Amino acid sequence: MGLTLFIVGIIGWHLGMWGMFKKAGIEPWKALVPFYNTWLIVEKCHIRKYWFWLQLIPIAGQFISIWITIIFVMHFKRFNLIHHTATVLLPFIYFPYLGLSKDEKWYGEEAFKSYRKPGSREWVDAGVFAVVAATIIRTFVFEAYVIPTESMEKTLLVNDFLFVNKMSYGARIPQTPLSFPFVHNTMPFSQTTPSYLKWIQIPYKRLPAFTEVKRNDVVVFNFPAGDTIINRPEYGSKVTYYDVLRFTFKGNRQELFASPEFPIIVHPMDKTDNYIKRCVGVGGDVLHIRNGQLYVNGEPAMVPGGSQTEHIVVTNKKPYDPDFLKEELGIDLDDTKQQLEMFSDSSFKFNLTPEELTKLRKLPNYVSDSPYTENYIGVTFPADEANYPWSIDNYGPIRIPAKGDTLRLTQQNISLYRRLIATYEGNTLEERDGQFIINGKNTNTYITKYNYYWMMGDNRHRSQDSRYWGFVPETHIVGKASLIWFSWDKGPRWKRLMKSIR
Repeated sequence: MGLTLFIVGIIGWHLGMWGMFKKAGIEPWKALVPFYNTWLIVEKCHIRKYWFWLQLIPIAGQFISIWITIIFVMHFKRFNLIHHTATVLLPFIYFPYLGLSKDEKWYGEEAFKSYRKPGSREWVDAGVFAVVAATIIRTFVFEAYVIPTESMEKTLLVNDFLFVNKMSYGARIPQTPLSFPFVHNTMPFSQTTPSYLKWIQIPYKRLPAFTEVKRNDVVVFNFPAGDTIINRPEYGSKVTYYDVLRFTFKGNRQELFASPEFPIIVHPMDKTDNYIKRCVGVGGDVLHIRNGQLYVNGEPAMVPGGSQTEHIVVTNKKPYDPDFLKEELGIDLDDTKQQLEMFSDSSFKFNLTPEELTKLRKLPNYVSDSPYTENYIGVTFPADEANYPWSIDNYGPIRIPAKGDTLRLTQQNISLYRRLIATYEGNTLEERDGQFIINGKNTNTYITKYNYYWMMGDNRHRSQDSRYWGFVPETHIVGKASLIWFSWDKGPRWKRLMKSIR
């Protein structure tokens, strides 16, 4: 569908320009020559020549090209907002009308100079310019985000407002360009109505980057398991479609799709929910978690200063001072986050940063502490307990694929790579009689097209991350979290304003 619309658009645009050039006294065949055609429009309409060169600027130049064609249309004595809207949104229909209709003719510069723009149109043009400029900045330069959950605490707090630099890793060309401005995947005031149209889908492409994603960067990305969701507020990315399919419907897709209680929607890749985590592994790294400690390539991974993890703390049965807990550890006993859980009058489970644990150890009622480990098997990627009986605190080892890797496929490891091959890299994958058939060919190897990353939250026991849904492909990377420009919790958190993110 998208390819068909693209072809129709190209043919319609050039057919219309052929007729418009002829009416303007320019040899019609020149309308078919890219860039030369706009050069001739600039000359014919006496537009300053530097505008032609400015249209060669990536992305922003496309809007200049549109403006040049609007000036061209105005020389046909078409000044109305409706005509200019058709020039922008439906040129493949409107240009053939202008070029081929006997009722339309070229009036030239005299008609253009005699036009006086009304005040209302000035306001409309200013508004359109503002929307276009803001959209370009939001899409290709930086975007503001707000932290919705505690998965990165206390590096990032709920209601921290961030700037995310999209140029760091190279801004993506939007895969789904037809969408409502300034929102992501749902319409304003709705949690279920899509904000985009899937008529046109553009292949993955990224502008030149300043740097690659590095280990320990804090990264915003499109949630890989969010492509298919249950379109209800209590599900979405909170309780994924894949978890419901696995645990509630025991893998029966037909039964899930037939259930009216679980309406399904499939998002394009760039319209899945945005997540923010720390990149703890890049392509080629080997990760291993032992008793809650993360190792990368056999070495202990960096522990961010604001990272939280759970500890079992034993006391001499003397109670903790609630004021100390709140002021020094940020633990409010009335808070629903449950940062503190009491096992007995002398045993507690705390969710703490390394600095907070040090403070706790200095209290007179402290006896000992040990890391809390979660050893429940059955909820982690790749959902294959027979071959990978892992838990979130005892996980791996697992190697992160890099671009150009040759993956050796076996019945034991295919669960690691099914989604990579079929979904992220767009191949057909069949498994028949112990054989793997990729794009119609029997094979036991696959060469990866993209780099992959492993993302984890700094709040390790309160984070839905790669341990649950696996690799993050480079196609899903949005940008680097760079700056906290505002923060709010019953009032501004002044100390966090304009704070860089590490």
